Amino acid sequence: MSRNVPRLLRAVALTWVFCLVFAGAVYAQALEPLTIVLQNGQKQSFQVEVARTEADRAQGLMFRRSMPADQGMLFDFGRVEPVSMWMQNTYLPLDMLFVRPDGSIARIAANTEPLSTRTIPSGEPVLAVLELNAGTAARLGIKAGDRIEHPLFKR
Repeated sequence: MSRNVPRLLRAVALTWVFCLVFAGAVYAQALEPLTIVLQNGQKQSFQVEVARTEADRAQGLMFRRSMPADQGMLFDFGRVEPVSMWMQNTYLPLDMLFVRPDGSIARIAANTEPLSTRTIPSGEPVLAVLELNAGTAARLGIKAGDRIEHPLFKR
């Protein structure tokens, strides 16, 4: 029996490492198209995962080590209210776009700090938050007042 203990411990350790390495891939969801319309009329297209459930919103982009430049995650809160986000267990620096029910961007928290437990408030009641790779908003000229097109938002 004592010979089996090291083998069992090794199996548990390998399983743990596997879970940590592949956690981001396990939580990946189907991608949906989303467009940001800048105030000058220019459009920027993305493919986003949509976090619609409490469990999906709690998981968010935690444990992921990379995300393609044209992808993001849209958090649907299901009702309009002030929200706060944080970066616990999130390795990617992100731009957080806080979005009103009409799709207009209320506020952008740029270059959020990875792994931080500091809360990042919406500043006003919002319906959703769009997370993109850090620097995306500045690089593409996305600003508060620009509009997001996705079925979640009413026009």
